[in-house]
Amino acid sequence: MSVGGTLTRRSLFVGATAILLSGCAATARPTPKPVVVEPPPPVKGSVPAMYQAMPNEPFPIPEVNVSEVDPKFWRQEVDYPTQERPGTIIVDTPAKYLYHVLPGQRAMRYGIGVGREGFAWSGRAVVAYKRKWPRWTPPDEMVARQPKLEPYSIKNGGMGPGLKNPLGARALYIHKDGKDTLYRIHGSPEARSIGKAVSSGCIRMLNQDVVYLHDQVRDGSPIVVIPDPSKAHLAKS
Repeated sequence: MSVGGTLTRRSLFVGATAILLSGCAATARPTPKPVVVEPPPPVKGSVPAMYQAMPNEPFPIPEVNVSEVDPKFWRQEVDYPTQERPGTIIVDTPAKYLYHVLPGQRAMRYGIGVGREGFAWSGRAVVAYKRKWPRWTPPDEMVARQPKLEPYSIKNGGMGPGLKNPLGARALYIHKDGKDTLYRIHGSPEARSIGKAVSSGCIRMLNQDVVYLHDQVRDGSPIVVIPDPSKAHLAKS
């Protein structure tokens, strides 16, 4: 067979293959629009990049023990229809979620730990200011309940920053009508507290999450704290 003949058969073969492939492409179903889904359960021994160690912090933050955090409480962007303007923080106390509202009816969602019964706070306020590696000064009422905290009282200057500081790596300070509510959004190394009611009123987050949130929020941003209906009579508004 001549070279020309070989090329002709090859051309016919390639052409036929192209027709078949184009036929598959023409009859394929359109790609469905992506939807937000819960992250898969963690593979044993694996840690998502967002929860890995942060060695460059002034006090290096260890990786999160993700086995102690239900995957539904991992940080993720979700659809979130709301009338609140972008930049608003919404704390859904009953669901144990914090939403930072984004444009386009979207929000970044975080799992949180909230106040125990009797210490819950709800209402509208603002994030007056933020602090990296803040000092912790328990209010006098807390010191009265827990005398062992006296060394860290306001008069004694509080507790210095560090991994053992209850405010963790970052804190957002909540004010209402120009006054400090004494409630904070802050970090915590206690992964197992996320999704539970464990703190004395403050809103706690994983340290990695509060570092990320801190960088996204501006001073003066509005915050809305939704009360737990079952404890509405105990909430301070």
